[in-house]
Amino acid sequence: MRLAKPLAVAVLAVAAGTVVAPVWADDRPAAEKPAAPPAPAVGPSIDLVLCLDISGSMNGLVDSAKLRLWDIVNELARLKPTPNLRVALYSYGGSTATYPAATGWVRKDVDLTEDLDDVYKALNGLTITGGTELVARVSKAALDQQKWSTDKNALRMIFVAGNEAVDQDKAVALEEVAGQAKKLGVVVNTIYCGPGGNNEARGWEKFAAEAGGKYMNIDQNKAVKQVVVKTEFDDQIIKLGEELNKTYVAYGKDGKDRAANQLAQDANAGKAAAPGAAPAAAVARAESKAGALYRNSTWDLVDRMKEKDFDLSKVKEEELCDELKKLKPEERLAFLKKKADERADIQKKISDLSAKRQKQIDAELAKTPKSDADKALDEALKGLIRDQAKSKGFEVPGEKK
Repeated sequence: MRLAKPLAVAVLAVAAGTVVAPVWADDRPAAEKPAAPPAPAVGPSIDLVLCLDISGSMNGLVDSAKLRLWDIVNELARLKPTPNLRVALYSYGGSTATYPAATGWVRKDVDLTEDLDDVYKALNGLTITGGTELVARVSKAALDQQKWSTDKNALRMIFVAGNEAVDQDKAVALEEVAGQAKKLGVVVNTIYCGPGGNNEARGWEKFAAEAGGKYMNIDQNKAVKQVVVKTEFDDQIIKLGEELNKTYVAYGKDGKDRAANQLAQDANAGKAAAPGAAPAAAVARAESKAGALYRNSTWDLVDRMKEKDFDLSKVKEEELCDELKKLKPEERLAFLKKKADERADIQKKISDLSAKRQKQIDAELAKTPKSDADKALDEALKGLIRDQAKSKGFEVPGEKK
């Protein structure tokens, strides 16, 4: 591959502000050029907090989340304009060993963060233990503890999922939590992991309505039981996702650890496949890594280079990785640009293969349409997110405003 020639820095004006991104000339034929790297997020913020019940009967819910988190991220990446996504994770209903009674058996696993690898690491660290499930307490913890976006156009969402009665908390009233959520501009969506139409389900539905959110009931084991369509493109996409890792240039005191965590979460996604199923989580993770919402500018210089205040000369020598330290200072920027070019090339290949894969999957799934009762966790989340995102002015490609 011929290297791109250094050229200039382009200033891209966008509705949400001005983003400066480095670009460089490329004299290859158009068909050989990689797609432009995913642009930094420029749309309104989306803050998404997942609250998962980890009591004794909820293996399916946690396994579904491990299996489908990257599908949810990929759905958000489709929104236009591209959102500034942050995700947080809470678990509740655990044993008193790690979930003290004083907290209502609630644990904050990850604060709102752009680092999706941190969220996935925490998700994979959840274990089913058993305890008391207090929906009001975990919802209130998320409302109280998170530094929610102050963007007036932000979409702030809590998704709380469980399978016991919603009103077990005797210390915190659901009405109080619903009122607090509305005051903060946060919608609380509820996902009841059980059959609809009974009194428990109606309680979950009522809480969602009072908190300005939506309700859905799902089969928590559906994503795990479901044999996902296998395609000829799966292994190619996963392999390209692994190749993407070689384009990351770590920096800072945590850079090496963050790069190692990236590899670890690739491995976790690879292990998340249900028995007999296609490696759906690994494929979806590779697709996410090729998209605009997978951002690692806090430890990767190639992502950091996209930001308007980037100045490589201001990065301390001791914070550079060994690869850069071996280069002369004047050679380092060209090295980063080469890595960015390689990344864009791989991302385009993943995007092209993903489109072919999805076409094949859609054709296969069309043979056996699913009812609402068949929806799994990712389908419930994606449907609710689409509806609530549109209410904030986001567009979903292929759908009318």
